[in-house]
Amino acid sequence: MKISVRVKPNMKEEKVEKEGGVFTVCVKEPAKEGRANKAVVELLSKYFKIPKSRIVILSGMKSKQKIVEIKNFRGV
Repeated sequence: MKISVRVKPNMKEEKVEKEGGVFTVCVKEPAKEGRANKAVVELLSKYFKIPKSRIVILSGMKSKQKIVEIKNFRGV
């Protein structure tokens, strides 16, 4: 399954929200040295209740807009 993700770094609260077909992921980490990307993967793994190893950022490594693949997704 591939999802569109909009990342908001440097937020006070970490959360995942779904609006339409786009997930908004708020993380506390800054967008430096891949720290926000790592936090996005961790937060999505908690949200979908799956291991981090099954989440891959396909595109948008240096962008707030990302395409994320969730491998072997069976639903929430």
